[in-house]
Amino acid sequence: MAEGPEDPHVHTHAMEARFREIVSHLRSDIQVIQDPGASALFETAAEVIGGLEKAFHDFDARNEPAWR
Repeated sequence: MAEGPEDPHVHTHAMEARFREIVSHLRSDIQVIQDPGASALFETAAEVIGGLEKAFHDFDARNEPAWR
């Protein structure tokens, strides 16, 4: 199947890249935030978004039963 706008993998790859960028940004902000509660919030957000990136990756790889 040729990659085109209708190919979900085109879109999932783009979202994976965006999720990785957001996770990186959140984790770099943790290094400068002084508020422990805000740091915990940013770390939690990074974990959740990292989970989304993994779900998109697993969809592309078809390595989870739900995506087969």
